[in-house]
Amino acid sequence: MSNYADFLTSVERDQTSPNIRPKDAATLILIDRSGALPQVLLGRRHHGHKFMPGKFVFPGGRVEAADRKMAVRATLDPQMEKQLTRAVKRPSRMLARALTLAAVRETFEETGLLLGAKSSAPGDVADGPWAAFLRAGFEPDLSVIHFVGRAITPPGRPRRFDTRFFTADTSAIAHRVEGLIGPDSELVELVWLPIADAKQLDMPAITTVMLAELEARVAAGLGHELPVPFYRMLHKRFARALL
Repeated sequence: MSNYADFLTSVERDQTSPNIRPKDAATLILIDRSGALPQVLLGRRHHGHKFMPGKFVFPGGRVEAADRKMAVRATLDPQMEKQLTRAVKRPSRMLARALTLAAVRETFEETGLLLGAKSSAPGDVADGPWAAFLRAGFEPDLSVIHFVGRAITPPGRPRRFDTRFFTADTSAIAHRVEGLIGPDSELVELVWLPIADAKQLDMPAITTVMLAELEARVAAGLGHELPVPFYRMLHKRFARALL
């Protein structure tokens, strides 16, 4: 794909639904760079889902209110924080943290893979979206997360998301809970594949594009100083800007 924005524009989609405001969402691409070819983790969504049934996706979901209040062991890289607060109506450090925390939480909920550091004082944990994570004895570590890209669902779609795509190396996985993947789960299977092979799976167009963006980012050193691509539809065509 020489032009990712043109590729996204060319995808056929029904845009006849009433226009709605996109909801903040986040997703995480786990990457294993221990071998000759980097491999990424994708999960296949349940065929019974109304939204993207049977598609291969990165674990992720909407930002929850609890993500804005969750304490962390280590904070975001300052440059990444700046990139996360650009091109938003109400920029704040809390928003940047909440977006990143949502990606970590959703990854744990959907795959059982936990990115964090051992809690110094676990104590009693109240019920809520972060309860299982904290009860495992860990606190989120945001210093291991990298910002890969941002994309907004086009107008006229029945569901719209303003999604931030993050990545983390598998060396950051501190704990794993088994039994979350299966025929009755949100993700029915997980696969680790080299990026070139992963692009051949049945996946949303933006997932394919973000795999390509990740590939280029890894080749450039995966530094926080690298600009972050931002995709959105303007005048019925996708545009790619840099944050």
